[in-house]
Amino acid sequence: MAELVVVGAGLIGTSCALALRASGVTGRIVGVGRSRPNLDAARTRGAIDRGYLFDEPWSSELAGARIVLVAVPMAQNRSVFAALAPALDPRSVVVDAGSTKQDVIVAARATLGVHLPRFVPSHPIAGSERSGAEAASAALYVGRQVIVTPLPETDPAALRLAGEFWTACGARVASLDAARHDRIFAAVSHLPHLLAFLLVDEIASRPDSTEYLANAGGGFRDFTRIAASSPEMWRDIALANRDALESEIDVFRQALDALSLSIAHGDGVAIEALLERAANVRRSWGESGVGAIEGVPAI
Repeated sequence: MAELVVVGAGLIGTSCALALRASGVTGRIVGVGRSRPNLDAARTRGAIDRGYLFDEPWSSELAGARIVLVAVPMAQNRSVFAALAPALDPRSVVVDAGSTKQDVIVAARATLGVHLPRFVPSHPIAGSERSGAEAASAALYVGRQVIVTPLPETDPAALRLAGEFWTACGARVASLDAARHDRIFAAVSHLPHLLAFLLVDEIASRPDSTEYLANAGGGFRDFTRIAASSPEMWRDIALANRDALESEIDVFRQALDALSLSIAHGDGVAIEALLERAANVRRSWGESGVGAIEGVPAI
């Protein structure tokens, strides 16, 4: 009988398992994934006690599980929830770790049935451009924020247990409306990631890209670090949050056009004013503590 079942034993899921081990959790942890080598890596590192491929009989491990963590690419959530539902223990709490929340809630409503009140949509604001169990870290969530977006029918006891789970991983837990969550993260996470991918792809597509990349310095390296992230994951996020993301792209396009106009007109005053505003905000945000979102209540 497993205490924790991690469906998707990659960076996020395996880091949770390692964090719980580090906090003293000694119960059985089971991992489910697509790759035997990745599951073996998670087991070798002590994160899981047993690993199952998706096409193996892992659903029996759900009996008695306190927490079932779903940490798969966004497009797989619906099929995973559908596989969970027939075998879930009525006492189990299901949490996900996706970067978008409205689409996850739609998938859960369509598949979890009577288990829906014990589903707590979650988004850990932590990650890396690396992926897989080998990249996992017990410290990934320490001091980081996890946003939960409970439903009107969410069981308060399930919400408390989900909060305890994330706290045991080292995180601070806060609550936010799902639609507001998706709008905020379209601006502060999803758009920046896609811009980094886009810039690297545009430079790489030039006939003389080798010369450009050979002369790129720290600024290009820092800005584009996240473009080494999982393409599958970010494809799914872009499509799952398309409405909010399209709106943020329009806003950014207007800001870029305004900057272009200032440069074309030689308007140094406007350019410096923009840079000064941005620099002040970035400095004060960095000093105040990365990860906190103003107006998001803790739970």
